[in-house]
Amino acid sequence: MRGLYRSLLPHPFLTIILALVWILLQNELTAGMAVFGLILGIVIPWITSIWWPGTPKAFRIHRMIPYTFIVLWDIIVANIEVAWIVLTVPNAKLKPAWIVVPLELRQPEAITVLAGTITLTPGTVSADLSDEGHSLLVHVLHTDDPDSVRDDIKTRYERRLLEIFS
Repeated sequence: MRGLYRSLLPHPFLTIILALVWILLQNELTAGMAVFGLILGIVIPWITSIWWPGTPKAFRIHRMIPYTFIVLWDIIVANIEVAWIVLTVPNAKLKPAWIVVPLELRQPEAITVLAGTITLTPGTVSADLSDEGHSLLVHVLHTDDPDSVRDDIKTRYERRLLEIFS
């Protein structure tokens, strides 16, 4: 029975998310839109499941919730910092930097979340992942200390992602 369930709903969490996003995009909750959202939520993961890697072996959702709040807070703070930099620092005095962040993360899903977190935070962009997946290249808009940015990424984000995905 479990095999049948997995073949019909290969990614149940994605099914729920897709259905909810569809309903939210409609700006109106009707039975027809809810059913159509559920159909999309079932069909899209089912059709694309052959290209998906296996699900993460371990995922601690209770640790993902505080991580999400930390990232949201960092996005707000970084928006203010970037606005301040844009308004007060002349272009000639900007100190952009390319930073190589060595990774302890090995799961592709965890590395993707880390890269997405860095890119979502204004002032930083994940630019490249090494061929082996052991380091991430990050561009920073303005910093006096690239090493502290690297250390901050490792302690603030990667450490928590190691706990979430292990």
